[in-house]
Amino acid sequence: MIKKLIRIFIPPDQWKVPVIILLGIFVGLGAYVLKLSKAHSYLGDAPETCVNCHVMAPQYATWSHSSHREVANCTECHVPQHNMATKYYFKAMDGLRHSYMFTFRLEPQVIFIKEAGKKAVQDNCIRCHADQVIEHRTKQLAAGFEHKRTDRSCIECHREVPHGRVNSLSSVPDAQVPVPQSPVPTWMRRLID
Repeated sequence: MIKKLIRIFIPPDQWKVPVIILLGIFVGLGAYVLKLSKAHSYLGDAPETCVNCHVMAPQYATWSHSSHREVANCTECHVPQHNMATKYYFKAMDGLRHSYMFTFRLEPQVIFIKEAGKKAVQDNCIRCHADQVIEHRTKQLAAGFEHKRTDRSCIECHREVPHGRVNSLSSVPDAQVPVPQSPVPTWMRRLID
């Protein structure tokens, strides 16, 4: 049974060389696309990874001038932290959406967080600030403000944390944002020069 399945995928002798060449081209192009997109960097949590796309420069700059930069990076706030599977599933789905949007130039002029991202941020706010949330909630319940706390998210009151009032480079004019390296290979730049 298994041998029959394997034989289906083995091309006839006259097609073996062209198939091997085509597979080599596809594997080579795939590896080049992975290198060009810096796909390996998305497996980690370095904040500089978020600036691989130039549109994230204001978010990186405002974060780097906030108090959160001392204790949290981008993924600690914007990615679910329940377990490794949830974290990497979320990163993969978000990454596929981003790569699709940037490949086809569909990125919006103004970036807004999606619902899944809002939920992740809310959960992570509570995860890191549980002591303050519980203390704050207790005071509110005691004061009869339960209805104001139960249906609200943290960012309703703390909207400017950690990116500031304006998500633009004008809000942090002296910000140093890592500049993505040129995707043009060195050998091609030499030919152009």
